[in-house]
Amino acid sequence: MTMPLYASPEQLMRDRSEYARKGISRGRSVVAMKFADGLLFAAENPSTTLHKVSEIYDRIGFAAAGRYSEYESLRRAGIRHVDLQGYAYDPRDVSARQLANVYAQTLGSIFTEQVKPFEVELAVGEVGAQAADDQLFRLTYDGSIVDEPQFLVMGGQTDPVVAKLKDSYADGSSLRDAIGLAVAALKAGLSNGAELGKLEVAVLERHRPKRAFRRLTGAVLDDLLPGGSGGASGGKGKAKSKAPDKTSDEAKSEGAERDTSE
Repeated sequence: MTMPLYASPEQLMRDRSEYARKGISRGRSVVAMKFADGLLFAAENPSTTLHKVSEIYDRIGFAAAGRYSEYESLRRAGIRHVDLQGYAYDPRDVSARQLANVYAQTLGSIFTEQVKPFEVELAVGEVGAQAADDQLFRLTYDGSIVDEPQFLVMGGQTDPVVAKLKDSYADGSSLRDAIGLAVAALKAGLSNGAELGKLEVAVLERHRPKRAFRRLTGAVLDDLLPGGSGGASGGKGKAKSKAPDKTSDEAKSEGAERDTSE
């Protein structure tokens, strides 16, 4: 007679945590930080159609790292939630804190009740009327939620990126300085002489009417990048990589659905 396998709840939680952390670390890093006029989101993203950074509501932004299909489902659910809240009550009742709490409950339930946890980390940010009102929340795979006072880093090799930001971050930076720091931090997370690939950059700007979210692309991003010539290494908004970007079919065949985008 065979004995059933047994694992303690503590061991199950540890195994699930390690599984999720490994999946997230295989992706590319995402940086979110506060600057003088709002919030900045920057990430290395080889895709031009699948985004890591998105708008959720008029003054709320979303960024994620990990498995794309999982955080895309969370993004869509978040949009539906805030739209219903704003329609049923008042748009002023919608907040990043409320949305972050909903995401935390969802991720916590998935982590404890399902066999496989989501391999994602999320950032939810809201720009306020003044800098003191800006909010930036980090949510991890197990439903933990942290209110970040200055910046956060998700995905990839986070330690060198965080170290670079701690050394150089300053409150009240201009957008140009914030983008320069984000690019330098993302470069710090690269290893083995790798070059920084295509950048996805977006901001929540407090002075924009109604919708605060704006993607920075093309000549606008080129001008704001270090050197003012565009690209992390002087190209048009992107650094050349040593190998060509994988097609979506190639990425899927390698199990690289995680973090090819948004």
